[in-house]
Amino acid sequence: MLLFLSNLIGGSVGSTMLLSLAIIFCAFLLEDLAIVIVGVLAADGIISVPIAFLSLYIGIAIGDAVLYSLGSLARTHPRLAHYIDHDFTAPFRSWLGNRYALHIFSGHFVPGLRFTTYAASGFFRYPLSTFIPMAIAGGLILETTLFSASYWFGSFTSEWIGPARWGIALVFLLMLFFIGRHNLLAYRAKKNGLGIDADIHTP
Repeated sequence: MLLFLSNLIGGSVGSTMLLSLAIIFCAFLLEDLAIVIVGVLAADGIISVPIAFLSLYIGIAIGDAVLYSLGSLARTHPRLAHYIDHDFTAPFRSWLGNRYALHIFSGHFVPGLRFTTYAASGFFRYPLSTFIPMAIAGGLILETTLFSASYWFGSFTSEWIGPARWGIALVFLLMLFFIGRHNLLAYRAKKNGLGIDADIHTP
């Protein structure tokens, strides 16, 4: 996947429009991976920083909107609609509604949480007035942090051999994934220990 996204973006270098569209598509698919790849390519001068940053965020924002819309669409399906006010989903709905803004903001930082909470926001029809600013803030902070780190890494390793360079970048992403997953599992264990059902479905 790392090679696929890198080749897709690299193959669009000749056209600014195609390059921007390729970045948007990649950020829509896998935001973390796309940000790291684009940050390194920007450090190499292959992509201008303004185009890279704006295109990445457009892709992230589209992904957020699609997840919310999928949830909204799901609630219109007869087989799924009865779960809106069902005992099965009540614990998760209660958890999501409690500190809703924080959960949406955190969705970009915890593996698996973004899909679950953003789609559920549309399914349970939580207000866009809270969802939009929290999703924007979370996406911008994630992008700024990862892009800056990747740009610095790309500048520092500009003379390194390609496979070693991308291998280290992949290890960095895997570390972020496992750290986020560990924190999520620790949070669930703490809630369960307190007798609070905070059931979050992770991949």
